Amino acid sequence: MLYHFGANLVAVVHFAFIVFVIAGGLLVLRWPRVAWLHVPAAVWGVLIELRGWYCPLTSLENALLRRAGAAGYSEGFIAHYVFALIYPQGLTRGIEIFLGILVFIVNLIVYVRVFR
Repeated sequence: MLYHFGANLVAVVHFAFIVFVIAGGLLVLRWPRVAWLHVPAAVWGVLIELRGWYCPLTSLENALLRRAGAAGYSEGFIAHYVFALIYPQGLTRGIEIFLGILVFIVNLIVYVRVFR
């Protein structure tokens, strides 16, 4: 039970990190100091997508699920909905690259506006 809870907690943090990578630049428009956290997060998110790297949070989620005796992401409410958003079915390498470029462009536009 504890491992399953840990896996769900990591999934929520993972999802929050993804949202921060995508939309954190909007926080920078209001609070410019957030850029110190957002820029490295955005760079990491873009690199994960463009390079096809495996995020360490994914490894931690899977390890915790295995320790909980689960075989995949189909267990529980959080796992069912959050994991499906993080790892949608049909996600191809081309889509990953497109998403990485999209995140980069969105954040570039925001930061150009911030620094004007």
